[in-house]
Amino acid sequence: MLRLTFLGTGTSQGVPMIGCNCEVCRSHDSRDKRLRSSVMIERFDSAPEKRPADKLPQQPAHAMYPRPVGADARIVIDAGPDFRYQMLREGVKTLDAILLTHEHKDHIAGIDDIRAFNYFEGRAVPIYATERVGRAVRKDFDYAFAENRYPGAPEIDLRTIRQNEPFDVAGFHVIPISGRHYLLPVTGYRIGPLAYLTDFKTIEESEVEKLAGVEVLVVNALRFAPHYSHFNVAEALELIRRVAPREAYLTHMSHDIGLQAVTEPTLPPHVHMACDTLELEINDGYENTER
Repeated sequence: MLRLTFLGTGTSQGVPMIGCNCEVCRSHDSRDKRLRSSVMIERFDSAPEKRPADKLPQQPAHAMYPRPVGADARIVIDAGPDFRYQMLREGVKTLDAILLTHEHKDHIAGIDDIRAFNYFEGRAVPIYATERVGRAVRKDFDYAFAENRYPGAPEIDLRTIRQNEPFDVAGFHVIPISGRHYLLPVTGYRIGPLAYLTDFKTIEESEVEKLAGVEVLVVNALRFAPHYSHFNVAEALELIRRVAPREAYLTHMSHDIGLQAVTEPTLPPHVHMACDTLELEINDGYENTER
């Protein structure tokens, strides 16, 4: 079984946005509080323990939720500026790997905070990225790769992926999905019945075909108005129509998408606005779906 946890569902500035006085940024609904986009995917070879009953999206944003032990593998997609807080909030104490979608700061700025995992697990954290994104990580965190590395600097095991080559990490079989974020290549990931695409603006039909049979599709939808580098809601819904998943969840949303309580009822029944801390359990032998 897989468990998907939305660590953050906001755009690069998060929601609320600094200095904004719109109704979304003033909302007291915790579903309208969005950290920078990231997800955690866990694999359980046996049934996981349940979270406490009061673990609901309406809980205060600062609340701590101890994560039950027992996940057989745990990976995170993207590590933005909120990574440290996201790990603390979810009570994460072990991490098998991080997968990066692209090199923008709202997706990699938190990498320095893997130091805690280095310390407690006694090893470097594997980070999977394309060659171009890997170069950006080496540039932005050059002190982590220095010949005479400063004691306490993050220990990164940087591993290069290729867009057309599936790979395995911690027992997950991962299929890269290529797209464009305006002119910038961006990588989504399919893991069995689950696919996660963020910061997409365009995607070729050959890449859409890799999503055939996906049961749960997570896709970015910045706002209703068109945007030059992100899917808007209409474009996200069109991709969802083409892929035809059982359920779809919108992420990487700005305040311009409106209040969740108002916008979500306008979506098709199988399409939902994700919110921070939302958890999904995805059953059925995902290992067989890629065959």
